Amino acid sequence: MGMLSGLRRPKTAAGYDTVGGHEGIEVLVEDFYGRVLEDDQLATFFAGSDMKYLKSKLVELLASALGGPESYTGRSMKQAHQDRGIMMYHFALMTSHLKDSLRAAGAPPEAVTQILGFVARLAGDIASDHAAAV
Repeated sequence: MGMLSGLRRPKTAAGYDTVGGHEGIEVLVEDFYGRVLEDDQLATFFAGSDMKYLKSKLVELLASALGGPESYTGRSMKQAHQDRGIMMYHFALMTSHLKDSLRAAGAPPEAVTQILGFVARLAGDIASDHAAAV
């Protein structure tokens, strides 16, 4: 089963189209990571990361979640984020930046709700209530 199998994928690409399709999602992801990397509480999680790769995976993930033709080809959220020390507080900050990026991109409220709902369901696989030993 795929990583997204437990999540409801939209039957239509309406959400995908309302954010500008693939190109719109690329702009959204670029803005989002710009905000995240400017946040001192989050930037350290990305030190030494291949940002081009991470951006491409987030584009796939969001496009798939919005009913676009792309499939997510990355690792599971749990595998990609385990032992990173990401706490729910950090997850909430990231989600806030995503919401700001969606609004800055002019995404309609339905698309904002759809994406934030999708991301919220991933919280348990991305963050924990305790920091990992580093």
